[in-house]
Amino acid sequence: MKLSLEQLPVALGKSIAPVYIISGDEPLQLNEALDAVRKAAADRGFIDREVFYADGGFNWVRLVEACGSFSLFGEPRVLDLRLPGKPDKEGAAVLEGYAKRPPDDAVLIVSLPKLTATDQKAAWFQALEKKGLFIQVWPLSGPALMAWLDKRMVAKNMLADRSGLAILAARVEGNLLAAAQEIEKLHILYGATRISDDRMRKAVADSARYDVYDLAEAALQGQITRAHRVLLGLRGEGIANAVVLWALARDIRLLCKLSHLMENGESLDAAFARQKEKVWDKRKSSLANAAQRLTLAQAHRALLLCAKADRMIKGMESGDAWEALLDVCLSLGGTPVSGIVAV
Repeated sequence: MKLSLEQLPVALGKSIAPVYIISGDEPLQLNEALDAVRKAAADRGFIDREVFYADGGFNWVRLVEACGSFSLFGEPRVLDLRLPGKPDKEGAAVLEGYAKRPPDDAVLIVSLPKLTATDQKAAWFQALEKKGLFIQVWPLSGPALMAWLDKRMVAKNMLADRSGLAILAARVEGNLLAAAQEIEKLHILYGATRISDDRMRKAVADSARYDVYDLAEAALQGQITRAHRVLLGLRGEGIANAVVLWALARDIRLLCKLSHLMENGESLDAAFARQKEKVWDKRKSSLANAAQRLTLAQAHRALLLCAKADRMIKGMESGDAWEALLDVCLSLGGTPVSGIVAV
């Protein structure tokens, strides 16, 4: 059964399921969900815990043997299975077998990165989900991030105005671990009180962590202020401008293909279906936003700006390559950019 992260505490308060699958790419929420399950299991007598790191060299027989030894020699315990991705063929078979005969005195916790809708149709996943609970952890942004920050502060008996929460959200965007640490620091500095905007600005460091995909997403969504902030963050972290350009150009080339098909009468869904490469849901949403906002000419304009940035990076044209990358983002936001030259 699927549960949201918010529903997990209520479910744990009622009973312990034989199996938990917890997936996602946001480490703080993922680890806190795992901690909550482990604590609830321990409170019900599952004191011992055996951890399995199922990397490329993992021997799945270890998990099979652990299951078989419980009823004869072991105490009730937690099987903590940590996967770096989807299980391989052998692992999938072992997990299917486990679901058919789960031990009465064991709780299996499977943690792994985000599972797509296709992943969730796999036999191993469906077999385990029928025996327990599945919780997908999602990154937070916008109102959801603001609500999370507010709840976190209230738990420390601190309050902040919405403007103060917005300052905190802007400083730690994309890094909930940093957000939790900053809230802890605020509590140490000021205690249980209302945190003014001025105190928030002075105390909270700029702990945002971005990757090049965050930049491409913001630019395609037309979120120019955020795109500029992400671009500055990437530059400050020492990310190579050539890598930043690669991420932008990759999506802009696909945007041009989509726009061309749409201008020739294809629907957006049909245009996506024509693409050879797999386009994941989050990226598809951003591309769809851009394809519906921008014309084919505007998409081509952004691609020309990518070419200009590429020449600057390679030293074939004078100018600041980072400013050229900002021009690419501005063009995706529909902002006119001067100085485009033919290639």
